[in-house]
Amino acid sequence: MPLYEHVFISRQDLSSAQAEGLVEHFTTVLADNGGKVVESEYWGVKTMAYKINKNRKGHYAFLKTDAPSAAVQEMERLMRLHDDVMRILTIKVDAHEDGPSVQMQKRDERESRGDRDRGGDRGGFRR
Repeated sequence: MPLYEHVFISRQDLSSAQAEGLVEHFTTVLADNGGKVVESEYWGVKTMAYKINKNRKGHYAFLKTDAPSAAVQEMERLMRLHDDVMRILTIKVDAHEDGPSVQMQKRDERESRGDRDRGGDRGGFRR
């Protein structure tokens, strides 16, 4: 079956238990349609870059799934109809990465961000 990753944002006025309940609800929707959730993460309340439906913050959740496309379409349809879900993003991946997502890793555990020049000559700008 195809592999997918989903991120959805729910309203900020929900409790964290209610937001995690949404994850469980959409997990059962996938299971009822022949799919399964490989891993799920609740990222917590985060500030968004712009307001969505007059909300500045939202509960973020992440799902790694192994499901047929019909099951994913049904879950997305129910997410769009649910009043508490503000945004959804689904991408198809070739393989799931092992371990926690980047959002759940501590800053010092993340890989370096490439070869950045830390000080020294900064492209010819002088003070």
